[in-house]
Amino acid sequence: MAAMILSRHKLSREAASMPDAGGHSALPRHVAIIMDGNGRWAKARRLPRIAGHRAGAEAVRRTLRAASKLGIDCITLYAFSSENWKRPEQEIADLTGLMKQFIRAELDEIHRGNIRLRIIGDHRAFEPEAAAMVDAAVEKTAGNTGATLVVALNYGSQDELTRVMRGLAERVRSGDLDPQAITPDIVAAELDTADLPPLDLLIRTSGEQRLSNFLLWQAAYAELYFTETLWPDFDEAALAAAVASYAERDRRFGGL
Repeated sequence: MAAMILSRHKLSREAASMPDAGGHSALPRHVAIIMDGNGRWAKARRLPRIAGHRAGAEAVRRTLRAASKLGIDCITLYAFSSENWKRPEQEIADLTGLMKQFIRAELDEIHRGNIRLRIIGDHRAFEPEAAAMVDAAVEKTAGNTGATLVVALNYGSQDELTRVMRGLAERVRSGDLDPQAITPDIVAAELDTADLPPLDLLIRTSGEQRLSNFLLWQAAYAELYFTETLWPDFDEAALAAAVASYAERDRRFGGL
């Protein structure tokens, strides 16, 4: 059924990339996902939370394959927020372990697929082995020229913007930057996402309707899509439905 729905909504890369009357592509170039609902998925099945996180890792695999089929150039996944450190130590250890398992299991396939891995946030806050594995994965795929997989690790948008403001303030203090010259483009060039395409579509699973400190600047003109589907149940059909919804929207960017 998922494959049938995906086929029904899927556009060829050539057709999807053709602009509409407003000059916008029917296919989002950059999609970000707040992967929410692992804990509720596990609780509904009377399973430990780690079971939900494991099922969530499988959903990541499915989603990456589906994004590749659709021809999405860049996908950003909110894997671990800067606020997630408030969770119990055991859950953090479990999540870190799953991250390492995912890298071991999937890195070679990601590399063979010519996918470039990017990290936003400060992943060096994780224990040394995990941080080193992330660094090695980024380095291994740095020269790839296909799609980009962005993983947000220890990321928070308020922290990102605070870092940018501090950097710009220091440049002003040193005389390197005229404060009157600061524009939105200057700010955007200092963000963690500066080398990525503008965000087109932001998806949140589990029915929650908030951004949770994720890509707040980048989402200014992104289309938002909220689904009741819990993240472990997210699949090709769910992604296709989100993309189909995006294709039907009229993106005016403040214009008429």
